[in-house]
Amino acid sequence: MSAVSSAISYRANMNSKNISPDISPETSHDQHGDEKITFEFGGAPGVTLAMIGFPLIMYYMYIGATLYDGHLPLPEDNQSITEFLSHLVDLAYTHAYPHRKAWIIYWTFLVLEGVGYLYLPGVYGKGKCLPHLNGKQLDYYCSAAASWYVTIVAALALHFSGLFHLSTLVDEFGPLMSVAICSGFLVSGIAYASAFARGVQHRMTGSHVYDFFMGAELNPRLFGWLDMKMFFEVRIPWYILFLLTLGTALKQWEEYGYVSGPVSFMLMAHFLYANACAKGEELIITSWDMYYEKWGFMLIFWNLAGVPMSYCHCTLYLANHDPSTYKWNPLALGLLFVMYLFAYWVWDTCNSQKNLFRAQERGKPVNRKTFPQLPWKAVKNPVCIKTKTGDSILCDGWYGMARKVHYSCDWFFAFSWGLITGFNSPFPWFYSAFFTVMIIHRAYRDIERCRERYGEAWREYERRVPYLFIPVSLSSLFQIQANRNSMSFEVPLVFQGVKLVLC
Repeated sequence: MSAVSSAISYRANMNSKNISPDISPETSHDQHGDEKITFEFGGAPGVTLAMIGFPLIMYYMYIGATLYDGHLPLPEDNQSITEFLSHLVDLAYTHAYPHRKAWIIYWTFLVLEGVGYLYLPGVYGKGKCLPHLNGKQLDYYCSAAASWYVTIVAALALHFSGLFHLSTLVDEFGPLMSVAICSGFLVSGIAYASAFARGVQHRMTGSHVYDFFMGAELNPRLFGWLDMKMFFEVRIPWYILFLLTLGTALKQWEEYGYVSGPVSFMLMAHFLYANACAKGEELIITSWDMYYEKWGFMLIFWNLAGVPMSYCHCTLYLANHDPSTYKWNPLALGLLFVMYLFAYWVWDTCNSQKNLFRAQERGKPVNRKTFPQLPWKAVKNPVCIKTKTGDSILCDGWYGMARKVHYSCDWFFAFSWGLITGFNSPFPWFYSAFFTVMIIHRAYRDIERCRERYGEAWREYERRVPYLFIPVSLSSLFQIQANRNSMSFEVPLVFQGVKLVLC
């Protein structure tokens, strides 16, 4: 699951009114001449709305989940909107004030993870060739697998020794969320100013608001070695998410003498996801986020605050309610476990096939024995399509069945995280709803860029593999429309101006 943004707006270059009048997205290039400059997410107005709106949404959801018993906070009878908003601000200040203890907890975690990045055992990998560095491949040190297990052992040791109870993460969630939000803005500001101070800004548009959101520097490194993008994306959000769920499980054990089925399910789900990010760290160094996305508010805030503090509402709901209120039928729960593990196998092996293919193409595969090693993690003698850029497109294995199978698995994960909590609160379903919109937007971006970059080779791939998310034809629901210049799908929910081949 890549780092992403609020993703509720679509590429602004589809509409000229969102383009700065002195920059043409069809012709303008950055100072290095390797990429066209385009505006996404509605340009400066869109990203401004995202930077203001999403923190407010996070506070609204926290208040509803924690102080309104999981219900939507709404004005009471005879309460004006002004009075209602003032009440929400007062609740946020009272229950989510970023006190000193929260700052110490959050930043101690960040610093220790940074130390682990630098000094725990790991492997080395080569990134993609970077045009603005004349084709240079950056070296990446990948130690997340070691840091992941050290983090778990250290967290459990702190808990059972009494030095730091993990249930504190749940009890102090509001202040910790505020610290994460403040840290997202703080680090983003430092990153932006630092890029200008050192003269390393890249692919700038001239709009400071937009560039602040998207980032100024492409390859930020602390001490010349700690890659900030990889550090933030792999470790911070998913480790925090797992530790919150682990804290909930331990809290239930202390209060009820057992861990409920739904909490056990979420513990498994969050462990598998964080573990996958850690065990395959060396495989993401060629991903889009690593070689193209700049280090700005979008990646920084989302990894420091957005992912861990908004994707966790399934865990918060389970932590805030008695297990008897969300008890599952044992057979149904067992079936959900099995379905989830199957989806995980597909997702893990799908990503492994893609990334190992990339590594083999560069002649730099790393054979690691991290847990778990699943069958069909690699395709022997894969069928591929050569492109004009010198790259190859994998059209074998899972990618010979559908082009975005892993997105379907990611969606199932998000859906099941909401489903396990039931339907008494909308907040656990936020991630599922948000992810659905985000993944459609991301698929659109990917297809558009691949068609532009690879040209006829990509269209040949689309002809060989016509399915996008699922490798079956659902003609009763979706109608495939092949068009050289557009991507379309027909579904009950239609996004105007956005066309995708969904099946």
